[in-house]
Amino acid sequence: MDFTKSIFVAASGLKAQTGRMRIIAENIANADSTGRTPNEDPYRRKIPTFEATLNREINAETVELGPVEIDRTEFKTRYEPGHPAADEKGYVRLPNVNTLVEMVDMREAQRSYEANLNLIQATRRMLQKTIDILRA
Repeated sequence: MDFTKSIFVAASGLKAQTGRMRIIAENIANADSTGRTPNEDPYRRKIPTFEATLNREINAETVELGPVEIDRTEFKTRYEPGHPAADEKGYVRLPNVNTLVEMVDMREAQRSYEANLNLIQATRRMLQKTIDILRA
């Protein structure tokens, strides 16, 4: 694999992980949101997906953020009779977001981002060493 392909593939990974972190951040930001009325659903957790695509320019497979899926698990409930979104029994439906899971996913995305960034930096160093050898 040549240097250009390496950089393009790693750059696609950076872009995909950036999108993943944006979705995770949205989930965390909405972890405590509720509906405004008893019949309104609260925020539903979003799940990022990835797709491998063939980049014909460089003839290599790259990765990109795929369609964002919606988590269909049940909502949590909390007894809060004075809340505007409370049902007739006094329960409020809360988002199906587990902040601990989101933080673990965020850390994994961050590590994947760093791995792709390290690949780009290593490729740049190899290019520089090649240029230095050719100059000598």
